[in-house]
Amino acid sequence: MTLNIRKNENIKIVALGGVGEIGKNMYVVDVDEDLLVLDAGLMFPENEMLGIDIVIPDITFLTQNKERIKGIFLSHGHEDHIGALSYLLRHVQAPVYGTKLTLALAKAKLKEQEYKGKTNFVEIHSDSIIDLSTVTVSFFKTNHSIPDSVGIAIHTSEGAIVYTGDFKFDQAATDLYKPEIGKMAALGEKGVLCLLSDSTDAEKPGYTPSEAIVVRSMKDVFYNAKGRIIAASFASDLNRIQHIFDAAYESRRKIVVVGKSLQQVFDIAIELDYLHVHHELIIPIDELKDYDDDEIVILATGMQGEPIEALQKMAKGQHRYINIQEGDTVLIAASPLRGGEVFIYKTIDMLSRAGASVISGRRMVHTSSHGSEEELKFMINMMNPKFFIPVHGEYRMLKAHSKIAKECGITDDRIAMIDKGDVLELEGDQVKIAGKVPAGNILVDGSGIGDVGNIVLRDRKLLSQDGVLIVVVTLNKAEKKISAGPEIISRGFVYVRESEELMVESVKLVKGVVEKNISQEFFDWASIKQDMRDGLNQFLFEKTKRRPMIMPIIMEV
Repeated sequence: MTLNIRKNENIKIVALGGVGEIGKNMYVVDVDEDLLVLDAGLMFPENEMLGIDIVIPDITFLTQNKERIKGIFLSHGHEDHIGALSYLLRHVQAPVYGTKLTLALAKAKLKEQEYKGKTNFVEIHSDSIIDLSTVTVSFFKTNHSIPDSVGIAIHTSEGAIVYTGDFKFDQAATDLYKPEIGKMAALGEKGVLCLLSDSTDAEKPGYTPSEAIVVRSMKDVFYNAKGRIIAASFASDLNRIQHIFDAAYESRRKIVVVGKSLQQVFDIAIELDYLHVHHELIIPIDELKDYDDDEIVILATGMQGEPIEALQKMAKGQHRYINIQEGDTVLIAASPLRGGEVFIYKTIDMLSRAGASVISGRRMVHTSSHGSEEELKFMINMMNPKFFIPVHGEYRMLKAHSKIAKECGITDDRIAMIDKGDVLELEGDQVKIAGKVPAGNILVDGSGIGDVGNIVLRDRKLLSQDGVLIVVVTLNKAEKKISAGPEIISRGFVYVRESEELMVESVKLVKGVVEKNISQEFFDWASIKQDMRDGLNQFLFEKTKRRPMIMPIIMEV
């Protein structure tokens, strides 16, 4: 591979997401005034982000420099790498490069997020070479839970900047998932200036168990289950879904597919030949009654927590189509999302109570799609980079990955632990933080993008803790007297019928505050409202040790 490389003077790297967190992957390589964006992912909300649908990176830096962006490069089709693309394209016009499956999933996501603009999609494969004005970009196949995953190499005159995307090394990977180890080694031989590598499983020792073990365990479960099998998986984990279809085919079971999110991923994967399914296996849900229990597999899939939520509904007997019955075997073939462990254990408890036999992590019906410690060492040793940046992971994962890099002989001064927004400059033998750009979370709630900030979240938290008290008073300004009220409405604070005395005293207090204010020569609504808030706050805290949100409303006759 001969690459046409110009002399590069200025090389910087910025992480806008994906460091110090799981998801929201977005990295920017800045070479001589040209910007290349690597991935545009979303993150699912943390528990304290009440009511938020998704979280995307702050793209202020990109919108301020949109004329410098030469391309957006996608490593694979998972939402934490493509989910924020439509929000970026609303502000930035640049070609989007990705493999066939990745682009098909990205286009479906744009449609789902109601993006109406025109975009120049450029389909690449692992042998493509993109020649830009200052750099050349090449690709290599990686092994992940979705086909068509690639690593991205940006070739500069100082060496390649390599972004691995998500990866592991499974020695038993099938053709669709085989990594191009030869290409990775060749990059290392030629000289890698900087490696940005996946840290998700950096804390796990050894190797990630092979999919071959999962296939064997799954076939055992399918052969030995006496009743129905209910398998839960994420819609985007095509490797796992393939295993479930294969095991169903070999054990001569029919499959019923439940879950709206699966359908679009499923249709795209089958159409592009990335999922090999015997179509006679799939039956509609209303034909379930025509088969014995030991001839059935129910595949429940979805995004984020959907498949597990579906299992909870089945356990409670509240699912629209299928409920758990004695003798069912439930196969949880999905890793819990961050903070979702309690949710999964609660679900297992409910399923067991409903009479199902539950098979999850311990029986190896699922394995991680990220490399453990030894695979990360293998990547570092092959690439032999001058500088190393751990990405894709919370701080402890990045820290564990930098420790692994040290064990591989990379010295401390060549390892950069970066925060979101740090501008990292690579110059000669030095790597240094050379500034900061705006970075953080943009919260998406319904159709609102970024209109919910920390103050709104704080209010939601207060409302969820102590509730709200609405105080309504009608005043006659001319006669300086109360025409109606005060009336107090409580939501989530106390049950009014059981707290009549408290409400009567509160009304008296508000009446006193209002009359005192309007008896003065000059008064204004703002100071009356503030006095009502202060008086009620103190009184209610003394009586109940709670601080509800107090909303005074003053009307004028």
